[in-house]
Amino acid sequence: MTETSSATSDTDTTDGQATASTSSSWRTVDVVVASAVGVAFGVVFWAWGTLWQTASAAFTAFPPAQGFMYGVWLAPGVLGGLLIRKRGAAIYTELVAAIVSALLGVAWGLNVIAYGLVEGAAAEIVFAFALYKSWRLPVALAAAAVAGASAALLDLAFYYPDWSGSWQLVYGALIVVSSVVIAGFGSWLVVRGLARTGVLAPFASGRDQSRI
Repeated sequence: MTETSSATSDTDTTDGQATASTSSSWRTVDVVVASAVGVAFGVVFWAWGTLWQTASAAFTAFPPAQGFMYGVWLAPGVLGGLLIRKRGAAIYTELVAAIVSALLGVAWGLNVIAYGLVEGAAAEIVFAFALYKSWRLPVALAAAAVAGASAALLDLAFYYPDWSGSWQLVYGALIVVSSVVIAGFGSWLVVRGLARTGVLAPFASGRDQSRI
């Protein structure tokens, strides 16, 4: 990662698009903010994991229904991508959150790091497909949906392979919906809200609030 001093490196083109240099060059402020978001969500992950374990008893009759709680775990990747608007931001932020939660001691141990890598990469693929130029709501929702689908596939392969097909389908669908609402729409709202306060002024996402 390199630091750029040019004031124009973060300029945007019209219609919510960012220049190629915005996507490729990381500044110190980008690393700091992405890391801060990742660490904060790592603490949230740890707390949410405790809640997940505690709440699981309420879903004994139909365990797949708990999938509606899943979206929180996909939020940092989508939020990091929307905030930083640089290649690798989604993977970096999601992975940092996963590492911090593992260090804090979540029930799933080091497996969460692999999850973070896969989920971050899934969101990253969508931002890459948009050529790191569009940061509008549909892109945020798509990134969240793909990340949620990747998480569902991992869960069904490693934790619930013996569930019936209908249970697996419901669980996967609920995870994707939860991810779209919480990680996708939620992150988009957070960026819009922060942009309006002016705290994102050093970022294209803050100066481009009318087009996100």
